[in-house]
Amino acid sequence: GQPLGPRRLSLKPMPARAEAVAVLDAALARVKRQARGYLAPELCIQAVRAATELPFAEGLRRERELFRVLLTSGQARALQYAFFAERAVEKWTTPKGASWKSAAPRPIHKAAVLGLGTMGQGIVTCLVRANIPVVALEQDQEHLNKGQKAVMAILERDASKAKQGARAPDLHNPTRLRFTLDFQALRDVDLVIEAVFENMALKKEIFHKLSAICKPGAFLCTNTSALSIDEIAAATSCPEQVIGTHFFSPAHVMRLLEIIYGRQTSPTTIATAVQLAKTLRKVGVVVGNCLGFVGNRMMFPYVQQAVFLLEEGSTPEAVDQVIEDFGLKIGPFRMSDLAGLDVGWRSRTEQGLTGASVPPGTPARQRGGQRYSPLPDILCEKGRFGQKNGRGWYQYERAGGRTPKPDPWLNNLLAEYRDTHHIKARFIDREEILERCLFPLINEGFQILAEGIASAPEHLD
Repeated sequence: GQPLGPRRLSLKPMPARAEAVAVLDAALARVKRQARGYLAPELCIQAVRAATELPFAEGLRRERELFRVLLTSGQARALQYAFFAERAVEKWTTPKGASWKSAAPRPIHKAAVLGLGTMGQGIVTCLVRANIPVVALEQDQEHLNKGQKAVMAILERDASKAKQGARAPDLHNPTRLRFTLDFQALRDVDLVIEAVFENMALKKEIFHKLSAICKPGAFLCTNTSALSIDEIAAATSCPEQVIGTHFFSPAHVMRLLEIIYGRQTSPTTIATAVQLAKTLRKVGVVVGNCLGFVGNRMMFPYVQQAVFLLEEGSTPEAVDQVIEDFGLKIGPFRMSDLAGLDVGWRSRTEQGLTGASVPPGTPARQRGGQRYSPLPDILCEKGRFGQKNGRGWYQYERAGGRTPKPDPWLNNLLAEYRDTHHIKARFIDREEILERCLFPLINEGFQILAEGIASAPEHLD
């Protein structure tokens, strides 16, 4: 028998503000941490804050103003560009005239992953998540057990997070996921992804063996980050079925998949790799074959300049801070520690830039008439490989730790290094750090486009 109160929400009083302020402050702190540099999430919080502080009509006006700021911002244009660029890369072409229009992929009913280090573990996880039956192969029982344990831990964590009612994959069914030491288990797979460490002789030996064991028509993929696809393919009897599938670490998290064709790679092989990327919910980018391809080739001069900045007086934390404040998710030194310093060291050793094959009398800080820094090599020689063993450009709480802390040991090493090479340390400002890291990266991108290694700017971006 009571009259109804006002039903219109806009006329109702806002609940007490004290709690709202605390909730919004906490949300803002989280957004600044997780979406660092992004305007939209912060402005969303400002819009909700306006709703708690202003009358309804004024709150709407404020929300419209904030929306207009975002709509006309450089970030909106950049995000739209990124959205369309991710879709544009599906339309691949090669200089020989092969393209997405004329090449059809073949289905992958069963795959194999060879090598269960960090990368192999991540790739197996991706395939299982995509519901593709997998054979995971290792060379000895110790590495097999370690790899199996790591993969199962990730997949069980996935299963525990899955929504109620979702069908969990049967992780203990050997037809879905099999861990083995037996190369013969690869006889009936449609595609193999090799993920052993970066050593050309080892990869060639494996690919020679694969082309003898796998069924005719099986695609042979190498997860190399820099080695020549043509040289690896030459070790097989089926070079047209060999392709590079360069996953980025950690492979079960990062969305990019760099797909590298060689001189003889067939259009069907390229199309199948692109389709695989889609099935794994990754952005597959087709590029040509050269040292470092696109991702790492652009990374070389970027990381090299970062190291030169250390020689001249900066610190890893100062460089990383500038790059992360600019908007990259992770600075060059934290990134190197995450990926493992030994990966680059092995590649430089193979190229004859460091180690026993460097000719006697070569200046320490020069290679081929170009400036070179032996600092990363020195760290590796002292057994500092990054997060994997708890010491790299930073120190970590333990091997496999994730939280970087500045390391006084490194500061002492840098001081000794500068004394040895007669370098006078100087203060380097933020602007110089940013320009010296990013300009070489951008210039390398233009060079890659000019050489036709990438077919469009979107592929680089």
